[in-house]
Amino acid sequence: MIKDYTIENMFDLEETIAAEYLSTFTYPWEALGGIKEFILKKGPTLPEEIFEKKGEDIWIARSAKIHPSANISGPCIIDEEAELRPGAFIRGSVIIGKKATVGNSCECKNSILFNRAEVPHFNYVGDSIFGFRAHTGAGAITSNIKSDRKNIVLKDGDEVVETGLRKMGAMLGDLVEVGCNTVLNPGSVVGRGARIYPLSPVRGFVPAGHIFKAPGQVVKISDTDGAI
Repeated sequence: MIKDYTIENMFDLEETIAAEYLSTFTYPWEALGGIKEFILKKGPTLPEEIFEKKGEDIWIARSAKIHPSANISGPCIIDEEAELRPGAFIRGSVIIGKKATVGNSCECKNSILFNRAEVPHFNYVGDSIFGFRAHTGAGAITSNIKSDRKNIVLKDGDEVVETGLRKMGAMLGDLVEVGCNTVLNPGSVVGRGARIYPLSPVRGFVPAGHIFKAPGQVVKISDTDGAI
């Protein structure tokens, strides 16, 4: 049921600098439209002993590790001990959490990565929210716009949600593991602790505590050997 995919059920808000913002919504996709405005409001309030303002509307924690070849556009907030590896591209309206990783040749735009989230190798993250310690394998991407360019509609059984969003990538709950070269199709919502097999074409909802093996093959983790 769609009510299982609320912010409260999917995320520990103590694990993001955006907690005060996200707590004003019921469902995570509702927060996508205001990330930019939240950063512009939050950035100037960040303590100068911890964060340094770099360029226009870019706030980077002094303890963050930023490779010289990383490309960062604002507005964005990069929290303490986060790491941007060679070729990382931050396109704007992005929050990178504490000890989170944006890796080699990865691109992020209009997204929130919670603390310790990892997109380490050749990943695209657009119009998405990744929870605490959510992790994507090499080459996994979020597809954030439909081929017909129509607004994204979420369906779970007989329940239908008109998001009003033309662009929506993936909502990954805390501790989600996504296998290599997976495509998270527009409007994918993955519950807390779920796992996705490599090379998967994910669409719609994946329940918390389940493994997505293939379309139509989603099983409880307790009913499997737990391997991806």
